[in-house]
Amino acid sequence: MKHLLTWSPVIVPEETIHYSVEYQGEYESLYLSHLWIPSHWCSPTKSTECDITDDITATVWYNLRVRATLGSQTSAWSTLEHPFNRNSTILTPPKIEVTKDGFHMVILLEDLGPQFEFYVAYWKSEPGTKEHVKVVKSGGIPVHLETMEPAARYCVKAQTFVKTIERHSAFSQAECIEVQGKDRRGPPPGTGPVWICWLHAAPCGCAAFHLENGPGAPVLLLPLSGPPRHLENHQFTPEVNQLQKGRGRTLCHVCAVF
Repeated sequence: MKHLLTWSPVIVPEETIHYSVEYQGEYESLYLSHLWIPSHWCSPTKSTECDITDDITATVWYNLRVRATLGSQTSAWSTLEHPFNRNSTILTPPKIEVTKDGFHMVILLEDLGPQFEFYVAYWKSEPGTKEHVKVVKSGGIPVHLETMEPAARYCVKAQTFVKTIERHSAFSQAECIEVQGKDRRGPPPGTGPVWICWLHAAPCGCAAFHLENGPGAPVLLLPLSGPPRHLENHQFTPEVNQLQKGRGRTLCHVCAVF
């Protein structure tokens, strides 16, 4: 979890101001005669903010102070009005980006560091629809949430959670997305209707599997008396020998599609 200390700038025309940040924890205050320790990253710094995450590593109260320097001139220290404890942190909702990849709803959460998790709520925007919640362990990576129905509207909101301090933010503003048009999705790769057929003028039958490739589906011989037991109840096991590959023409007179 990242913590930033910010302050107002000192303005001197055509001059560069440097700042120094120091902190004092409970241990330094009680056992080291109120020792102040320079911040790891911000002593000195030209910025008007300091990442003090690596300085306040314990869940205790810290005092923080900053001063400005210009050449040999140094200001007085400006001390934080109230000591700070990281478990009093007020978390803000995460920034989210909702996109669609075909009929798939995808969310991208901002990366706030390894201590953050996210609770993502999403739902179909219509009366009586149940809200679903997904836990996302880290930000910065696109996450698939839902396969959407055509012409339907879906909404998403998210909140941050930090386990080390057992605190969470409010939910972000809901963002919604919609897929236009009819469902033109085909069957998943490697699937398709199974065609069972019998030759019109031959003492045998055949079974052809119409896969995604179409013409390359195998044509298999079956007995004339009808489908064997392994074809009953719409099941198939490869117990027959392959005769030939389909050659782009109709081989059967009557077909049944399962």
